Amino acid sequence: MKTAMIDDPTRFKPTHFLWSFADGVAEITLNRPERKNPLTFESYAELRDTFRALVYVDAVKCVVVRGAGGNFCSGGDVHEIIGPLVDKDMRGLLEFTRMTGDLVKAMRACPQPVISAVEGVCVGAGAIIAMASDLRLATPDAKTAFLFNRVGLAGCDMGACAMLPRIIGQGRASELLFLGRSMSAEEGERWGFYNQVVEPESLGETAHGLAARITSGPTFANGITKNQLNVEWDVSLDTAIEMEAQAQAICMQTQDFARAYHAFVAHERPKFEGN
Repeated sequence: MKTAMIDDPTRFKPTHFLWSFADGVAEITLNRPERKNPLTFESYAELRDTFRALVYVDAVKCVVVRGAGGNFCSGGDVHEIIGPLVDKDMRGLLEFTRMTGDLVKAMRACPQPVISAVEGVCVGAGAIIAMASDLRLATPDAKTAFLFNRVGLAGCDMGACAMLPRIIGQGRASELLFLGRSMSAEEGERWGFYNQVVEPESLGETAHGLAARITSGPTFANGITKNQLNVEWDVSLDTAIEMEAQAQAICMQTQDFARAYHAFVAHERPKFEGN
């Protein structure tokens, strides 16, 4: 499969999911509703390549990820992924697990904030995609499960043991990863996994409203914020403070910073342009 290139986000046509773009917001829709939107080897790779390509697409300011047909994602397709994996040797298995992990790396590395809008089933790799997003919305019927334990695997898949405890805490993450049980939308919001629970008819509007607020902000600075949230996991406080001093100095050279000042002086609301 050819690596995704997004020269014009209004004309990008992926093969394994739906794509739409308007007003700076790209929407990715996993679109196998008859199977609750499972992933295949090909869709994993195309999603990874798409998020990698977004690093170079300034027109896209924010990304919304959804699933078609009332469910988010049922994980890896049992017949198209799980079955074939049983017959692979260690080299083939490691190639697969590294590729799936690369999807998370690509989502975290792209400067655009990613919003997952979750309803219904959100399990396995679907739960990981939600976890790897920057913001998460859910409907009351959302059931989220990191169910690797239930298929005889470790919970440490695609960065779950690194990221999930940072979102909901070590004890709660341990419970979900050891038991593979579903986390309800109410639990997810209470634990900090979901930013908000909304009714199904409002999910798309709420996600795009949130995306619009992000795209109207200083998007270059937002990319810096996302980068710092990533890289400061592994450094001391002193190092983090120095990194943030340098990052903020870079942002202070942008026109958006000057626009904010002049708008404040004029008692107006700033109009950011991302430069």
